[in-house]
Amino acid sequence: MTSIFNRKTIYTFVSAAIILVCSAVAIQYAKGNLRVTDEGFVQGTGLLAANSFPTGAEVHIDDKLVTASDDTIYLEPGHYDIEIIKDGYAPWKKRVMIEKELVTQTNAQLFPLAPSLSTLTFSGVTNLQPSPDGEKIVYYSASASAQKKNGLYVLDLTSYSNNLSFSKGPKQIAEDSTNFDLSEARYIWSPDSSEIMLITPNRTVLVDANKQNTLNLLPDVGYKESLILSEWEQEMYLRERQFLSEFPKEVVAIATASAENVYISPDKKRLLYTAKEQQTLPADIVNNPLPSTNSVEENRQLEPNAIYVYDREEDRNYKVAEATINNDKTTKRLLAIDAFDTTSPLLTASASSFTTLQATQSAQTANNFNSYHSPVYSHTFQWYPDSKHLLYVENGNIKVMEHDAGNQTTLYSGPFADEFVYPSPNAERLIIMTSFSPETPLNLYAVELK
Repeated sequence: MTSIFNRKTIYTFVSAAIILVCSAVAIQYAKGNLRVTDEGFVQGTGLLAANSFPTGAEVHIDDKLVTASDDTIYLEPGHYDIEIIKDGYAPWKKRVMIEKELVTQTNAQLFPLAPSLSTLTFSGVTNLQPSPDGEKIVYYSASASAQKKNGLYVLDLTSYSNNLSFSKGPKQIAEDSTNFDLSEARYIWSPDSSEIMLITPNRTVLVDANKQNTLNLLPDVGYKESLILSEWEQEMYLRERQFLSEFPKEVVAIATASAENVYISPDKKRLLYTAKEQQTLPADIVNNPLPSTNSVEENRQLEPNAIYVYDREEDRNYKVAEATINNDKTTKRLLAIDAFDTTSPLLTASASSFTTLQATQSAQTANNFNSYHSPVYSHTFQWYPDSKHLLYVENGNIKVMEHDAGNQTTLYSGPFADEFVYPSPNAERLIIMTSFSPETPLNLYAVELK
């Protein structure tokens, strides 16, 4: 009896020990500390999450085909050359650092080599301007066959359906009027993208961007134009200061005092800016930055007229290009000059709290507001909607690159006017303005990326 009891006790302890060992092995395997090979277990590995958009691409590691995306691969710590390839798409390449017990993701966005074009407007577009929320474009059309069809239109970029056509199409918000020269009018969008200030030599009116307006019946707001714009500036200032408060004060001080064309990424985690002075961005200004950061070399020695991207989650700063000096271009100025002053209340503003975009000439005022909301007319880099890429024009080609200047890809090399390119909110297409015949007016087209 005692012998049977002892055997059961031994079996119980042995079983428990086996379970504990297997559990420990499973945990370490999941963490990447163990990897099964032909020779047995290898300790101290890291994980490569080789994901791509779209999926189903080949994953090459150090010039060897290893797997297909999306897959997770255990690798020993060190540097690896990763290439992700899919037929019909530009290849994605990067040298990544694999660290022990950490996961490194590729997040490879693949762009088509031969995108198609679809027509968005047919009666001509001039004098166009994107809205602050990035979801609309207002423009003037004067080439319609019927007189009543000429006027102001708003193209809603969110109404795109799966059948590659706009479900609603451009919407007319105002007919042509003898009292308004809409071809030469100046537009200023309200911060919430619901109204447009229409400035002409004769009258200044507020137009509702969501419905049809009769221009001659709208009250002239020219006498209080400055007051309205000041209220809009205050709203823009408070929003800007809230976004900047998430960044280190050292970065905000540079952005507000010694940089221009500062644009915050759509996800509010990165800052695009052009440095105007030579200075050093201090190291380690973020507590507990994300582990397994980008292995691309960063630049914290700022040079004048160089364009940078700062990532606040990883506390890394990348030089992406040299700025093109052109005195005719409008530059963006930030409003929140006191954003790095932690003693200033976050949700209040006074006239002395921020700079003003208003100028002595209405044309310059409109340019300042429009450049503040969008870099289209500053002719600089602009954020792609995924906050991971930058869109730009170089030598007549539309290009995209990652925020660390990697994987520079040409998206479109055909004709387009005024260097106008604008991404749709869902990042599935680019909006350009072009004409394929000298006899036809300029129209808006979509360069399909998905």
